[in-house]
Amino acid sequence: MVSKIAIVTDSTAMLPAEAVGAAGCITVVPLQVVLDGQAYDEGLPETSPEAISEALTGRRKVSTSRPSPTLLGEVYDRLAGEGYDEVISLHLSAEMSGTFESAQIAARTAPVPVTVVDTRGVGPCLGFAVLAAASRVASGGTAQQAVEAALARAAATQSYFYVNTLEHLRRGGRIGAAAALLGSALAVKPLLTIDDGRVVLHERVRTAARALARLEELAVEAAADGPVEVVVAHLGAAERAGELCDHLASRIAEALGPREVRCGELGAVLGAHAGPGMLAVVVAPAL
Repeated sequence: MVSKIAIVTDSTAMLPAEAVGAAGCITVVPLQVVLDGQAYDEGLPETSPEAISEALTGRRKVSTSRPSPTLLGEVYDRLAGEGYDEVISLHLSAEMSGTFESAQIAARTAPVPVTVVDTRGVGPCLGFAVLAAASRVASGGTAQQAVEAALARAAATQSYFYVNTLEHLRRGGRIGAAAALLGSALAVKPLLTIDDGRVVLHERVRTAARALARLEELAVEAAADGPVEVVVAHLGAAERAGELCDHLASRIAEALGPREVRCGELGAVLGAHAGPGMLAVVVAPAL
């Protein structure tokens, strides 16, 4: 008898609602943004990208919070009640959030087996991993095969991003090995990447314009090995993001044929740590 498998992830995955609906087996649990001491679920009007940009620009006190083990336990209980035999719980890097730990705690008392996975990814990288798992489940794969598909896609996904300032990452303690850049010359603009779940420096550039050009070049290089899916994410940088999307779609189409380049605004939780002006490009192998 084939097990009925549910997939749980968190709101930092930036999954489009239509993708979640089409999969049919994905549940998204919100992380929280804390504004001046008041906690709000990601996805509410109070935590829109515009609201977070304004809060950060206005130097309000902004932090983030993981979902509690109790909340995740309630989700696992509900899924068991809906007839699921197993749950795969895929989350952002444990280096960046305690969400993975909360899921581990909740899994101990769940009424069905729950496999908790640290994807070591962040943002769209997590989303790509979740969709890989969902695709494997839809094709009749086991939970273990779905986990393997998720981890393989996450490991093969490349993420690069530019921030106007490292200050927001520093405040949230998410700066990782890139901390060495703090206090460096203001003219230096860091291009960052995610390496084994940590934020690290990829290279330095001198201007924001050069950063945009390098993000484009890095994405084209990442797409050179075969069919890919691409996401451009930003916070308060719609014009730059749109320009990058257009250029990438054109250049990748020349090499590989037409490919959709999805463009979206960063969610509130990641945006709170990256800050306004952040621009990222994420390239994953196509399913």
